[in-house]
Amino acid sequence: MLRYTIAFIRRGDDVLMLNRNAAPNMGLWNGVGGKLEQGETPLANIMREIEEETGLRVEASRLRYAGTVTWTSEEGDGGMHAFIAELAQEADVFEGPVGTREGILEWKNPDWLFHPRNRGVVSNVPHFLPHMLKHPSPIEHHFTYAGDHLIAYERRAQTEPTHHVRY
Repeated sequence: MLRYTIAFIRRGDDVLMLNRNAAPNMGLWNGVGGKLEQGETPLANIMREIEEETGLRVEASRLRYAGTVTWTSEEGDGGMHAFIAELAQEADVFEGPVGTREGILEWKNPDWLFHPRNRGVVSNVPHFLPHMLKHPSPIEHHFTYAGDHLIAYERRAQTEPTHHVRY
């Protein structure tokens, strides 16, 4: 059972990223999201998390369920429901870096995000996010880690739509 969510908010080509102040992934750029609360659906959770972490209110109609990101590691298995939010190019949102209690929010261009020498982004993001941005069908992206090192990545068919499940 997946207990977390993550969203990547797009405006034109740019993606809103959060450089986190706290673990996990402290000091790295990632999407926004968090832990599901009791009785909360992944969709309700990600709408709440987006507003709490960015101050943006994103309507459900602007959110697309993109599948799951799961992992296996020495600490155990885990995963999250993933969403892509599409804002209108003319959306009235902040422009430059903005500091929040969660970290620093900034719009990033995909060329920067996915550059092979970029070590400032969470290690699995350059593997799954390009696929999620280009393909509308939900899919599972599974990662295997040895310690902090990513050693395997595979895409798996999404067996069932799980974004409406309550926990």
